[in-house]
Amino acid sequence: MRWENLTGPDHARAADPALFGADAVTTRTFDTPEFRGITFHEVRARSILNRVPGASRMPFEWTVNPYRGCSHACVYCFARKTHSYLDLDTGLGFDSQIVVKVNAPELLRRQLASRRWQGEHVAMGTNVDCYQRAEGRYRLMPGIIEALTERANPFSVLTKGTLILRDLDLLTRAARVTDVGISVSVGFTDPELWRTVEPGTPAPERRLEVVRALGERGIGCGVLMAPVIPFLSDEPAQLRATVRAIAAAGATSVTPLVLHLRPGAREWFMAWLGRHHPHLVRRYERLYAEGAYAPKWYQRRITRQVHGLAQEYGIGPTHAGTPRRIAEPRAEAAPSEPVQLSLI
Repeated sequence: MRWENLTGPDHARAADPALFGADAVTTRTFDTPEFRGITFHEVRARSILNRVPGASRMPFEWTVNPYRGCSHACVYCFARKTHSYLDLDTGLGFDSQIVVKVNAPELLRRQLASRRWQGEHVAMGTNVDCYQRAEGRYRLMPGIIEALTERANPFSVLTKGTLILRDLDLLTRAARVTDVGISVSVGFTDPELWRTVEPGTPAPERRLEVVRALGERGIGCGVLMAPVIPFLSDEPAQLRATVRAIAAAGATSVTPLVLHLRPGAREWFMAWLGRHHPHLVRRYERLYAEGAYAPKWYQRRITRQVHGLAQEYGIGPTHAGTPRRIAEPRAEAAPSEPVQLSLI
């Protein structure tokens, strides 16, 4: 396994400082049902604020990723390629070899205090899920949220994990002082498809319960309807069922994203497709013949359908990464005597 000279996702030069050294790695396994078969590599990272490459399509410039690898085991996960930078397998290895940056909260607190930091928006959950199962044991997110709150630094979280509800009080507190955006990823509601394509995640209906719980606390939560999987979750009736469920959960927005297949993810997904839906292999080869993304005409068709359904059900699209803020306290009109303000 290659730890030394790892500086980021672009195989940076050996002259650059490593993110962490081999002498800082502790490998652990836990003989409990939820962690059986998973190996954790605990590291002390040297940097936790990551600048997004300028050529990226992402609408934010900075991310925090306390984990590498993800036990959600989504067969389409675009982050699989990042495991190859550690000489780890991008298939089962990505699902079961989890790198944990155990010093993430203290390191973030220090970096946010730097005079060079300008308080830019920080996105989390954009590479692998920061509320995957490992977070239940390592509890890195409370310290990360507290560090951001102390500096009133705007941030957003994208997750498939229900564990985010553990930190509901911290998120509510943060939303009182800065812009906080929460999005839950629910690409489809088909239970059979979920069991095979996202085997380590909470069921879609449980994720939608997160949306509902956040809304009840006054924190608007959007849904990233991702991925829409061609020929498996893109029929009009399937799209309608998903958008209807999202609307019923009280989502503030729904933003569709069609499956994309980058190197690393593409090979793993296509192998899965060959086992479970061999009749679709040739169709996928044609649809993705030009690269990682489905053709523009297909993406536009899905976007148009989902946005039309969202309008029908009373919700609308949003821009990915847009922060959402908890409602400000306000008093009743013209009170005759002082009253206690409350969140609404």
